[in-house]
Amino acid sequence: MFHGLRVAVVVPAYNEEVKVGATVRGIPDWVDHVLVVDDASWDGTARSARLVARRGLEVIRHERNCGVGAAIATGYRRSLRLGCDVACVMAGDGQMDPRDLPQLIQPIADGQADYVKGNRFLRPEVWRVMPPSRLVGNIVLSVLTRISSGYWDLFDSQCGYTAASRRALLALDLDRVFPRYGYPNDLLARLNVAGLRVAEAPVRAIYGPGWRSGITLRTALYPVSWVLVRSLLWRLHRRYLCLRRPALGGPAVAAPQGELEEGAVLPEPAEGVPAELQPAGAGRAACTSA
Repeated sequence: MFHGLRVAVVVPAYNEEVKVGATVRGIPDWVDHVLVVDDASWDGTARSARLVARRGLEVIRHERNCGVGAAIATGYRRSLRLGCDVACVMAGDGQMDPRDLPQLIQPIADGQADYVKGNRFLRPEVWRVMPPSRLVGNIVLSVLTRISSGYWDLFDSQCGYTAASRRALLALDLDRVFPRYGYPNDLLARLNVAGLRVAEAPVRAIYGPGWRSGITLRTALYPVSWVLVRSLLWRLHRRYLCLRRPALGGPAVAAPQGELEEGAVLPEPAEGVPAELQPAGAGRAACTSA
């Protein structure tokens, strides 16, 4: 526990057989639950994670590759079912320093934020540690994400080292968050529409000699550019245009977050995700008023 809060760490992993074990071992003992979500790796990622002996470890495996966003959503759903107050995300590739966990959680513990993002640019060494191509890409995407999300003071949009309160997770529709690369950009717009408080915390940038990335120029431009445009239009629509038709003589009232509109259909079951972690009501038609 952290200051009386039950904490889970979600570890999305895809083909991280070599590094996921060290990542899990490095997570502090005060973390109550470590939820490794193996996104249908073709190597021994799940096996390596299970070899680590620690309290509260669970390894969840997707039957097919669903994307990093979907893996995180699976971990979030499990953390809610476990009754956790805070769910943090640490990638399985060892690029997130566990020493930074307390400062990510502290604003939530103090009641100052609902969601906290790591920002590597708040530490001076980032300019010599982060590869130049990643520096440029992160700066450009961070500026564009400020526009799409409406959080004008946030930076380092692609940093996935985060902490989310239970309140934030319950306010979000996890089934509709973008499932692949581009997930953090989409999530920030949804946090804004939900009226949630988002803060930043300085975190270390880790790029070792064996560092590799599956992110290419094509990955960064598409689908992220599409996600940014979609998120901006969706946010503006939800915040300013999505009004319920008023009763006779009454004022227009914004539809409450998460309320189903007439004729809405609940999401289909997420293919490849374990049945016990499927969204509630998946595949069932929503009730409509007569």
